[in-house]
Amino acid sequence: MQISTKFTIAIHLLAAVDFFGETQQVTSEFLAGSIGSNPVIIRGIMLKLRAAGLIATKRGPGGIALARPLADITFLDVYRAVETGSRDALFHFHERPNPQCPVGRNIHRSLDGMLEGIQQRFESDLARHTVADVLQNLRACTEEVSAAHKQQAE
Repeated sequence: MQISTKFTIAIHLLAAVDFFGETQQVTSEFLAGSIGSNPVIIRGIMLKLRAAGLIATKRGPGGIALARPLADITFLDVYRAVETGSRDALFHFHERPNPQCPVGRNIHRSLDGMLEGIQQRFESDLARHTVADVLQNLRACTEEVSAAHKQQAE
């Protein structure tokens, strides 16, 4: 299983909006520079985050703001916003297993319950983490780097 880079880009974007939002205007171009991506890709992800009610945007020089506190934005919220767009199933089944084959005839009944359980555990784990957790880690990392630079300067 692989989740696209949209998920981590969205987490980065949300953390950066909070981190820099008090001191400067945060735009898609600014975020593209922080993320190291094309502004068009950033704007596409922003559209999905806005549609999910996670950010608010203003046309022109208005910039981007969080629509709710980072502590209220879970990884599951972000995942659903940028990866699936809804509560889609994580696993997609092949459409036409052969009903004449004993495996094909029974594969759904044999596998569906297991896959649903895996998805529930995955979503439960995503729901346990918030973007505020990431920001807290970022601030700790920033402080460590600042302290190390300060020691080197002395």
